[in-house]
Amino acid sequence: MLAGEYYSMSEIHKATPSLVPHPYGWGQFRHGDDDLCFLLTDFIDMDPKLPNPAELSDCISTLQRQSQSPTGKFGFFTTTCHGKIPQQVSWDSSWTSFYTKLLEGALQEDLEHNGPWPAYENVASRILQKVVPRLLGALESDGRSVKPVLIHGDLWEGNIATEKVTGNILFIDAAAYYAHHEMEIGMWRCQRHAIHDQKFTDAYLDRMPKDEPEEEWDDRNRLYCVKMNVIHSAHHDHVEERKTYDEPHIQYLANES
Repeated sequence: MLAGEYYSMSEIHKATPSLVPHPYGWGQFRHGDDDLCFLLTDFIDMDPKLPNPAELSDCISTLQRQSQSPTGKFGFFTTTCHGKIPQQVSWDSSWTSFYTKLLEGALQEDLEHNGPWPAYENVASRILQKVVPRLLGALESDGRSVKPVLIHGDLWEGNIATEKVTGNILFIDAAAYYAHHEMEIGMWRCQRHAIHDQKFTDAYLDRMPKDEPEEEWDDRNRLYCVKMNVIHSAHHDHVEERKTYDEPHIQYLANES
């Protein structure tokens, strides 16, 4: 898990050095009977309060514009973890195909942690088989294409801070991969987060406009939020997380298909 975070932070640092504490390395050691890991970065005194939406969006758009996928594909060169959950981030030239595998992996993790729920699984299957190809396939048809950009991958208020001395905005605890730029703010739709405030999304869209088909942006944003909610559910050992966060968005999208 820490290896993925180290390489995530290193990739962000390579594109925008001021945006993360400088990562120096990671490793493992044994303490008594415990196998432990460490991540070594600069120590920075940080204010955890959310920064100004415009300044935050400037940082995100700069990262996305300056990053360059080393393969020209979507994915990452090593496994990264969203929280404690490994992500399916093997390289793929198609965003539709990549996202299908990413969401499928998240759903499988949720199933293993929380057990079967046939009705939920049936709807999730419709999302994978019909909704993802329909919504994301439109981004890659009629002469359109999606450029892979580097995203943090877990960008909520708990992973954003401001350096007290300089005022620089900082990202921590990254779960990075190269993705469609709109994926970064899928988490902002989650109502449990303070960054759900519409002013943050509006500021981002001022800098990184909605891709075509523009009229389908809201449904894409909802679809990207599904992955974030499924991962959230997989971290909690009870079905209420599914009912509260996953099921409404999945059901809505399935009904639209």
